[in-house]
Amino acid sequence: MPIYNTGKKKDGLTKYRVRVNYTDELGKAHSMTRIAYGQEEAKRLEASLTRNDSKAACNLTVSELIDRYLAAKKYEVRESTLDKSRRILNRYVRPLDYRISKLNVAVLTKWKQGIDDLDLSIVMKKNIYKEFKAVLNWAVKMEYLPSNPLQKVGNFRDAYEQKRTIQFYTPEEYKRYAAAALQIATEIDFYDFYVFFSIAYYTGARKGEIHALKWTDLDGSELHISKSLNQKLHGEDRITPPKNQSSNRTVQLPEPLIEILAEHYERGKQYKGFCDDFYICGGMRPLRDSSLSKMNFDIAARAGLHHIRIHDFRHSHASLLANAGINILEISRRLGHSDIKQTLNTYSHLYPKEEERAIHVLNKIRL
Repeated sequence: MPIYNTGKKKDGLTKYRVRVNYTDELGKAHSMTRIAYGQEEAKRLEASLTRNDSKAACNLTVSELIDRYLAAKKYEVRESTLDKSRRILNRYVRPLDYRISKLNVAVLTKWKQGIDDLDLSIVMKKNIYKEFKAVLNWAVKMEYLPSNPLQKVGNFRDAYEQKRTIQFYTPEEYKRYAAAALQIATEIDFYDFYVFFSIAYYTGARKGEIHALKWTDLDGSELHISKSLNQKLHGEDRITPPKNQSSNRTVQLPEPLIEILAEHYERGKQYKGFCDDFYICGGMRPLRDSSLSKMNFDIAARAGLHHIRIHDFRHSHASLLANAGINILEISRRLGHSDIKQTLNTYSHLYPKEEERAIHVLNKIRL
């Protein structure tokens, strides 16, 4: 079983290719090639593959399969994504005490019914299904299973489910919200919440991206977004790469936000030890998610507005631009979407109808 050094690296670890040849229960020869990062990981993978031929793999329990799946995904997905998968799988899938070779439609239908009986939202149930499906798809890829039996069972459905409409503030509503936020900031002499929601509305940045912003990321009228901060990973703040490659972006700032940030910077300079390495919202330490959510409720109540989630400020930004007829490509770029289809699916219905304009253009083409 050879281990090959590919000469490439990822996160400082050398990339290795590990190959194993084995014969399945039917006497058919197979060859598997797997990737590992770091010499120790390659050796562990080699030992694991040596101990486990295809027959042994079929006898894996669901719990053992989850362990292998999470180990394989460690270097393929963001830490926050892996943590979310781990929590869902550990709570809702790992208790399924079966060997994967015994998973069939009957077993999985019973498991699904058990999840359906739990007091969970339909969105959460669908997320559980999605995670379990991904594990079994990986088992198929690894040739542990011939096919994914969960696909025959199908995802969870709500007979009364309606397509969720996005929530957002109109420009006039946001002006009321911003006025109330500034009023509260002045009363308590703490402006970081006001600045946070201003950045969220004027840039459409994600919550974690705003948390991670430091003054070094601000360059005149441009904001460089290249990282995200998660407060839920193992009980501590963790700086991670942004959600996807397209999320590494530079966003041009409008004049109102430039002025807000300039004033906030001047206030920050009054504090002893202040430097450009401080977080824009929070100073030495980012604002807490719990405090941010509470303040969001308080501001909406003060302004006499309906409450929207922090993520909905991102929708508010996109909705404003879409209703103004801004090119969907630019909206997708500002939001850092990995695929314009995501932007179209979410916001295309907000665009003003262009049918009359199109007919007007076509009417001019005549002899």
